Amino acid sequence: MLDKFRVSKAFFFIGYMEEYRSFYDSIRSYGYELVFKPTITDGTGKTKGNIDAELVLHSAAIEFTNYDKAVVVSSDGDFYCLYEYLTDCNKLLKIILPNRKTASTLLNRFEHLQYELVRDKSKIEYLGNKIGRRGALPRR
Repeated sequence: MLDKFRVSKAFFFIGYMEEYRSFYDSIRSYGYELVFKPTITDGTGKTKGNIDAELVLHSAAIEFTNYDKAVVVSSDGDFYCLYEYLTDCNKLLKIILPNRKTASTLLNRFEHLQYELVRDKSKIEYLGNKIGRRGALPRR
């Protein structure tokens, strides 16, 4: 997938939990730069690490001058303002939807920029210890 859109640098935004350190190391080994958010535990015992603000801040400010075009993987309507801003700045290449069925209707305005991830499922699906048939993760 990263090759398809000629992505040279990929960020992975995630809530940090000490017990998942080996998972984070694996993601880094695939070539991703991780951006962590502290996590909290809510009243039900569920751990949350909402990364919306981090993704917007990095895309619109921190990394803004460091890239030509952005490819965002999300079907969340909370990023509408980011998509609008990046479009106005001519910096949004694609919005990759993990699942079109659960995509926010707010994204309809950006339909021409959408790419449904399920098209390339065989390239990225987890097959035991193997990445999909052709491998979608960046080559090291």
